[in-house]
Parts: sequence; C-alpha cells; structure tokens
Amino acid sequence: MYDIATTVSRVANETYSHSRRIMPRQPWWEHLESSFHKFPDDFELDLRTEATVQATALGDLLLRTAGAGMLNALALPSSFQPGQLKRDAGTRAYYQRKANRADADAFFKRPNSSRVNVQSSSAGPMRFRPRDGTCRLLSFDSPFKTVNPKLRDTYPKQKRNMRAVAQLWRHDDGPRPTIAVIHGCMADPYWMNRMFFALPWFYQQGYDILLYTLPHHGKRQSRLSPFSGHGFFANGTAHINESFAHAVHDFRIFMDYLESEGVSKIGVTGISLGGYTSALLASVEERLEFAIPNVPVVSLADLVLEWFPLNLSIKGMLKATGTSVRDIRHELAVHSALTYQPKLPRERLMVIAGAGDRLAPPKHARLLWDHWERPRIHWFPGNHLVHLDKGKYLKEMASFMREIDFDRM
Repeated sequence: MYDIATTVSRVANETYSHSRRIMPRQPWWEHLESSFHKFPDDFELDLRTEATVQATALGDLLLRTAGAGMLNALALPSSFQPGQLKRDAGTRAYYQRKANRADADAFFKRPNSSRVNVQSSSAGPMRFRPRDGTCRLLSFDSPFKTVNPKLRDTYPKQKRNMRAVAQLWRHDDGPRPTIAVIHGCMADPYWMNRMFFALPWFYQQGYDILLYTLPHHGKRQSRLSPFSGHGFFANGTAHINESFAHAVHDFRIFMDYLESEGVSKIGVTGISLGGYTSALLASVEERLEFAIPNVPVVSLADLVLEWFPLNLSIKGMLKATGTSVRDIRHELAVHSALTYQPKLPRERLMVIAGAGDRLAPPKHARLLWDHWERPRIHWFPGNHLVHLDKGKYLKEMASFMREIDFDRM
C-alpha cells in the first residue's frame, strides 16, 4: 500500500544521510555561502510523491508572498526610517562582538526569579477542560532588562509586552513531566496550538503541558499592533535581538516556577518561530530534557532573502546603507542556534521538517541537523502549515520521549 509519509521520510533521510555537510566551519556567518538562500530544496522522489510535495510547496509560496507583502507594508517601514537605520548601525558592532564570543551564557544570562510573583488565573472560556486536571493562565511582570544598555529606556515602553503569559495544563495527581510548546509567528492562540500539536493526546499520555506565549504576541502585543508578532520585527535588528533575549529570559522563569512546584522534567518543542526559539533554548538551557524544533529556521537574514516582495526591500536597504548579508547574519547570529554548541546531548535532540515547506525551507532544517551532528530527524510530506500524515511524527515524538525516559517521574 502506498504510504506518502513513509516514502518522503525514507527518501529524504537516504538523500541527506550520505550527502556532504552544508554546515560551514565557524564563524558560520562568514563561511556560509552568500547564495545559501538560493540552494535548492529538492528530493529524489517518484513522480506521484513529487507532485504531492510540489503542490503543497505551491501553497506555501502563495502564503509566503502574501505574508511577505504584509510584513513589507506594516513592519518594515518603521525599521527603514533614517533614525532607526542609524540606531541599528550604531548598535551592530555590540551584537557582533557578542556573537564572536559564541558564549550563550554571556548573552542569555539566567534570570533571578526569586522575587518574581507568578500568578494563576482563569484560562478563559476556550480553555482545555481536562477531566482529571486543571487548565490555568500563568502570568508575571517580566523583570527583563535588555542586554544592550542602549535599549533599556525604549524596549520596556511596550508595557503589555512586559507581562509574560503561558497556559498550563496540570494533572490533579501531578506534577508530571511537562512538555513546553512554543507557537509560531502570528500563531499564538492556545486553541490553535492545542489542535495542531494534538496536545490533548499528549496530555492523555500522562504529560502536563505548558503553552508559552512569545514576546509581542497574543496578550503581549501592543493595542495598536496590526497583527500578533508585529512588535517582534517592526523596530529594527537590535530590537529583534533583544526580543529573543526576552523570550529566553521569560521562558526560564516559567521553568523556575515549574521546578518550584515540583516538576522534575521539562522538554520543549516549537513550530516555525517557536522552532527557532526551541533550537536556541537547546543551546542555552541545560535543564531541558529534550528539544524538538518543528520546521525551524536558523538564519533570519537568509530566510528573508527568499521572501518576495520583502526581499526587494531588504536588498535595497542593504545596498543603500553599504551593508552586506554577512554583516546582518553576524549581527543576528547572537540568537541563532548555529552560533552555539547545544547543551543537550545528541540523543535528546530531534528535528521535524517538511519536504514542501517554503516558509522555513528544508535547507534550514538540514543546516541545524548538521550542526547538531545529525540527530534523529523526521521528514513529512507537506508544507509549513499543512503537515500531511502529521500523526506519524506525533507518534514518533511520543516514542522519542519514552526512549529517553521522559515519561518516568
């Protein structure tokens, strides 16, 4: 019987397991080919399977063009203002020096959560309603201070962003090993991630669930934000760097809270922007039991060069300011998983990627896979949003968790 999911996963693994490594030597931002964004994402598939994968890829291209147009119209103008460009140029060397150190602990300092008051409240009418547990909204006033002192007056002005939030599903007889889930850009609704990741099924397997909201998303976005996540990318490259530092900072405070409540094991998975963040967390937080980035990106600078029409504006800005792609890679490298060695052993890392993904192209997952010394990887047929035969990789995730004894309390 024809099984497209098995075929794609097998062919992708056969294609790449014997292929040359594309992860360059460090510093990666200098040695990764400048044409990386043009690398093909092809697999040697039969005609039937190729047609299915390419059909999903076409859907992604249409969605990517629409999304890039929205970012181009609503997020980039503020970043391209002369004053903002000048401020970014003035802080670029600061972040490049931080990236040069390749020391995750130096940029992502562990927060002091001893004075943080994590509050629990109703998760609202659309919450998950387990028969044997509770679903609550956790929140706290974030004590985050920007790594770069020059942004400490401007970054906190987005007041709503300084209130960290997450939804926690907990068994009555808990605490249990907890799976932390991080959403993608513009995809923060808890109900959406609950359905996409089949989280009630994982809950039924005996795990507690933490749904973490990234900075500038959901309840954390400003009231005038045109879309969830707008504030993450709308205020220049230095602001992006600090937003990732903020994401890691607040996530670790939630980890501290869970540990104070008796949780002994925490793992993380995330999709898209959440996949990028979960891969980064594997480089920062040794307390994690596992990290499973799903359709991750690893170089934002290279990603946007594929996104028409956004790429035209980016290239124009680079030319006008005399800035190279390597310069921007270097500045943004401070929060890329490629810059640091993972703090988790290879057997506790897993990558999930889509053969037809054109929002987070397969070459990004492959680059991360190489950097992590080729851990377990699952390729599925489908694009960034349509994960065909998703049940297969969800079951593989569950099997992976059992193999590393995550299910044992």
